[in-house]
Amino acid sequence: MAATPNRQFKNICVLSGFNYGKHKEFVEAAIDLGRSIAARKLHLVYGGGNRGLSKMVSEAAFIRGSQVLGIIPRVLKPLGSSSDSSTGEELVLSGMQERITKMLNHADTFIFLPGDIATLEALITLASWAHLHIHQKPIGLLNVNNFYDVKKLFICAHTANELLDMLQAYKLEPDPWTFVLERPNNDGNSSRSKKYKLDFTLRL
Repeated sequence: MAATPNRQFKNICVLSGFNYGKHKEFVEAAIDLGRSIAARKLHLVYGGGNRGLSKMVSEAAFIRGSQVLGIIPRVLKPLGSSSDSSTGEELVLSGMQERITKMLNHADTFIFLPGDIATLEALITLASWAHLHIHQKPIGLLNVNNFYDVKKLFICAHTANELLDMLQAYKLEPDPWTFVLERPNNDGNSSRSKKYKLDFTLRL
């Protein structure tokens, strides 16, 4: 679902790692985020599974009335599963890139919690796609205990409500120096485009 111009989004994708549930401050932040999403009558898309922070966010949102959709690659299904049943609906896909594409189609904005290298991969992929104007959806970090040091690249906040407010107020400001892909016209020919200086600093 594409986000509306005034950012009145309904579907938030939250991504995190499977193995950070043991850290109390991360658990509290994940639960607070899930509760805040539900309190605002928003719906959750997440990385699937029922371990770690993913479980905390999805359960907190689901039991308070949010629709929850987990999207997980088949290869990660055994890693993300425990004896408990998954929360909400779950969509199992063949690969990681298909997962990111499906999340992009279902979500209006993205929030990253502390995670592992796979979480970082998803963050970099979505950031690079934003840089290339493949999407214009805001990316936020719930930066618990300064886990990330990327404030210049993304929308960052220390509490769930502060982050949701900042995402809601986000306005796209295109950078005239940013690389832009040529897009085909209706007749199939590439549109004329100016040559831009390559600047790989992401400005969201």
